[in-house]
Amino acid sequence: MRNLVLIPALALGLAACSQGDGGKAREPASAAAGAAVPGGPVSSDAVYAAAEAGPEPFVRALYAQYVNGGPQGEPPAPGRDPLYDRMLNAMIGEDFRKAGGEVPTLNYDPVCACQDSGDFTLDSVTVLPGADARKADVAVVFTNMGETKRQTLKLVKEGRMWKVGDVLVPGEKPLTEQLMAAIS
Repeated sequence: MRNLVLIPALALGLAACSQGDGGKAREPASAAAGAAVPGGPVSSDAVYAAAEAGPEPFVRALYAQYVNGGPQGEPPAPGRDPLYDRMLNAMIGEDFRKAGGEVPTLNYDPVCACQDSGDFTLDSVTVLPGADARKADVAVVFTNMGETKRQTLKLVKEGRMWKVGDVLVPGEKPLTEQLMAAIS
């Protein structure tokens, strides 16, 4: 009798694993391209699907979260954000570890260049020339709480997903350089 209970449980577990995303169904990438349309919360799944669609849909979906009130749900642990590449995640994780409970170098959200977002608009997204199959630079202009900000996201493709590898803000060192200085 015990085997009869284990077989369906095992089948369900294998089915969840075979989806590759913890059992959650994802929206098709084409649905994520429209995720940047204001009107409601943007799910993490929509951002992940857009990350598979290309650099521009990914960045639009990423910022759509802020247009619609900010990222939903519990934030990932420092150094474990699936929207950042491996190297940036490693630097962020080490920055928090070295801070030892004090304020780390990265004490804000680098995507919105803020600690809080409100009255957020995405003004422009431009994929810069030179993008290839594995790397792209995307210039972004947005307004948060009345302040217009410009930055360039350096994207890298890891597997099927585009991820943020660095954030460049005019007049500042790249985020990776700031983190490297803090953890060295």
